[in-house]
Amino acid sequence: MATHPTVPGEPTKTGTSMLETATTAVQNFGPVNKIHQHLCAFHFYGHDMTRQVEAHHYCGHQNEEMRQCLIYDSPEPDARLIGIEYIISENLFMTLPDTEKRMWHSHEYEVKSGVLFFPGLIPGAIQRHDLAKVAQTYGKTIHFWQVDRGDNLPLGIPQIMMALTRDGQLNDALAQEVQKKYNVDFDKEREKRAYMEGPEHGIHPLANGEGKGLRTELREVDCNPGAAAHAPPRVFV
Repeated sequence: MATHPTVPGEPTKTGTSMLETATTAVQNFGPVNKIHQHLCAFHFYGHDMTRQVEAHHYCGHQNEEMRQCLIYDSPEPDARLIGIEYIISENLFMTLPDTEKRMWHSHEYEVKSGVLFFPGLIPGAIQRHDLAKVAQTYGKTIHFWQVDRGDNLPLGIPQIMMALTRDGQLNDALAQEVQKKYNVDFDKEREKRAYMEGPEHGIHPLANGEGKGLRTELREVDCNPGAAAHAPPRVFV
């Protein structure tokens, strides 16, 4: 579970804060200003379902079939930016190569079980109107900061994350903690969302890692393996 580690470094100085205030007044933050919703859910590492984290999604639509989200470990001002998620419609998902589909996860269970929710005083009817659409989508999530193991900086290589797909997967202690913290009841939400439907063609068998674990690994390769006689230094990619 996430630990919200302390980031090393000196406290922000007054001069830096003043600079931020000045630039905020004159610069345009178009991409960030497109963020229009805050969703909370749970992600687990593609290779280890026991490593689960609270994931706060701050999302904006690219169009009706795609939204993109910044993921933080909390909704607090000092939250860590731990990853990103792209959410696409079933229609777009079906255009992906089969090798790509394995890296995307379905949202039907997350939504219908109640564990994906809007923090704050958003009326339930408004939440459910949008979540009925989310239930039919697929997401690709990459985390850069492994806060669950206490890393105080984003160490290691990016990791493919997955989402819950059935009962019994979510860590009960984490579930209880989140429900108490945000005053939500997953079971009550499950009842209210029972009418929702998943993807029109059902969850694709290649989605969710094809039901298997996915581990992101780093390997060493030649930059130009076809030119062995003049091979450049080997690098990590």
